[in-house]
Amino acid sequence: MKVVRTEAELQEALEPARVSRRSIGFVPTMGALHAGHLSLLTAAREQGDVVVLSIFVNPLQFGADEDLAAYPRSEEADLEMARDAGVDVSFVPSVDEMYPAGRSTTVSVRGPARLLEGAARPGHFDGVATVVAKLFNQVRPQRAYFGQKDAQQVAVIKALVRDLSVPVEVVVCPTVRESDGLALSSRNAYLEPSERTAATVLWRALQAGERAVEEQATWEVVEKTMEQVVANEPGVALEYARAVAANTFEAPADGEQVLLVIAARVGRARLIDNLPVRR
Repeated sequence: MKVVRTEAELQEALEPARVSRRSIGFVPTMGALHAGHLSLLTAAREQGDVVVLSIFVNPLQFGADEDLAAYPRSEEADLEMARDAGVDVSFVPSVDEMYPAGRSTTVSVRGPARLLEGAARPGHFDGVATVVAKLFNQVRPQRAYFGQKDAQQVAVIKALVRDLSVPVEVVVCPTVRESDGLALSSRNAYLEPSERTAATVLWRALQAGERAVEEQATWEVVEKTMEQVVANEPGVALEYARAVAANTFEAPADGEQVLLVIAARVGRARLIDNLPVRR
């Protein structure tokens, strides 16, 4: 595995693949790798010729009161996991490499970026879209892999690819969960043991919402059902529990793919999760 830290090194590492017309699969991450990331790398390995991983904690997607400085960083362990997963090139740029002095361009997104996570974290999805657009231009993959857990981010990136005619296929892989249902997340590292147990309420709320959907409840009842499950768990502060259209994150219309989405604070951790459902 080659580890590169500049765009020039990245282009040099990928040139042989481009010349020989081998396909490139790309997994962008902020590091602190876990089994969820490994599932994306496995899919990229199975579906393509060359696998590229990026590790970059992107400051543009953190608000002033968010956890940029405290965000988990474990580069050495991440690179070892990447080697074991069969990654060919790991791109680990610095902030100065990605955002050199004098830069004047960012990507502004609307659509699904306006709602829920976008409303709770102003500027977050602009930061995500800016770094993903830049990484897509640097790596030029045929496929890029993202997890279903970050469903709203996926919707924003799909819109970015569509609206800017970016020649990449966005591949969405299933959420990876612990045995008790907690979705894997780098931010789970913030949880104390008792909080870790309480955090499973997000998955329990989604399951309760799914049962309500199967019973033909209205979307309002589905949302209230999820809210009540969280309300019964001490120490968990619900931010939202909604039923939304998967592509727009607006209220669902008949026949649309629907996501049950949830966000809550558990101790220092702000956690999100979702579950696709259909009537």
